[in-house]
Amino acid sequence: MKASAQGRPDGVKEFEFTARDFERVRALIYKRAGIALAESKHEMVYSRLARRLRATGIGSFATYLDKLEQAQDGDEWEAFTNALTTNLTSFFREAHHFPILAEHLKKKGREPVEIWCSAASTGEEPYSIAMTACEAYNTLTPPVRIIATDIDTNVLNTGANGIYSIDRLDKMEPERARKFFLRGKGERQGLVRVRPELRQMITFKQVNLLADHWGVAGQFDVIFCRNVMIYFDKPTQGKILDRFAPMMKDDGLLFAGHSENFLYVSDSFKLRGKTVYELDHNKKAGGALPRRT
Repeated sequence: MKASAQGRPDGVKEFEFTARDFERVRALIYKRAGIALAESKHEMVYSRLARRLRATGIGSFATYLDKLEQAQDGDEWEAFTNALTTNLTSFFREAHHFPILAEHLKKKGREPVEIWCSAASTGEEPYSIAMTACEAYNTLTPPVRIIATDIDTNVLNTGANGIYSIDRLDKMEPERARKFFLRGKGERQGLVRVRPELRQMITFKQVNLLADHWGVAGQFDVIFCRNVMIYFDKPTQGKILDRFAPMMKDDGLLFAGHSENFLYVSDSFKLRGKTVYELDHNKKAGGALPRRT
């Protein structure tokens, strides 16, 4: 029988991970972050949380989860949430959205524009929004302010730094890459950094969309909420959308991910285009929503 690098027979896990442990993880991450983990995610959960057991020196999942529940909050809860959060992103992902955004911004003239990117991950999405704004206004200092939030603190730090491997720009037009990124030299060869003008447009902040208070204020011209709702069940999606609605200007746009459909989970929005929504004022008139942040 072959042995693993740690001296265990192949197929034998380092830590026991029972069906009860998995159900506890599912319940905890749902309560904490609204993430509805599918039953098929058993191996993914084991792989990611086994790293936390090694890091904390805890010998079993049951003990780890006990300690987590006893703590109720703190650094390990943050690490637990970060471990189970998926952060697949890229610059100008779902590219059909950005010309629509550009046209919407051009209609605003020089009035201040507020944009919330509510699932910012490592920053590629809010920086894509910022680049679109610069191009729409033909300046590196457009009248646009972007709030970029995520539940995962690790990815927010990456976004705030704005430093990426140069291969992240492989699919970007060369002219755009030259305009908005600075190439690293010497020991930073192979890295690029987003221009400071773009970084100054964006405020990165941790927000849990399930929290009672988001700490995000404003009447937004645009909200990006892409590829995060797929991790929530329908009731949770509806609650979040109904909280977005009173935070948007009357002509505001909501951008969703390619596999997300909000039509049957909230009466607050109607479809404007491919995964682009606007407020349904007829539905809002029937019952005004309270303003919440």
